[in-house]
Amino acid sequence: MSTTQPIRNTKELHRFKEYYLYFEPNPRNYTLIVLGLNTALRIHDLLHLKWSDLYRDGRLKDHIYVIESKTGKENRIILNREARSVLNRYHRTVRDSGNPYIFCSARNSSGPLSRSQAYRIIRRAAEQVGLTDHISCHSLRKTFGYHAWKQGTPPALLMSIYNHSSYHITRRYLCIEQEDKDEVFMKIKL
Repeated sequence: MSTTQPIRNTKELHRFKEYYLYFEPNPRNYTLIVLGLNTALRIHDLLHLKWSDLYRDGRLKDHIYVIESKTGKENRIILNREARSVLNRYHRTVRDSGNPYIFCSARNSSGPLSRSQAYRIIRRAAEQVGLTDHISCHSLRKTFGYHAWKQGTPPALLMSIYNHSSYHITRRYLCIEQEDKDEVFMKIKL
């Protein structure tokens, strides 16, 4: 059994992220991927977001407040520019759908997209852009952490963002490989 991987390469990440924008246009699927990458939410929590969690009086809130289904812990996540942009664009296309969930199911007009359907959406984009690593729903969360770490975010802060109970779990999440360690040695000038 292979371990879910983050998408490490920024060019591959860009192609993956924009698959449902340009190659097989689908606003829901595009928003799912972009929001998943930019919030680091677990797929269950992402799929169960409702419009009322994000909008008040027709305006997008600054933060998402989530009680994580797995841990029961509260998580407050600011919506960055990328997340805000994609949400506002998507909201304009579906605001009168009547479904309270952001990622609504085509089969259940009042329910959220299923986890298995979300997996198929993510796998299709990954396969179509040539990603060969084990990419799954959890890859969105891991990709956030990997790139945050590469951009200098301290692992202790990532541990807090993820609501992890130990540094060991966060370290495993980052999926640090030998090439990442080599890069550190090559940049050091003492």
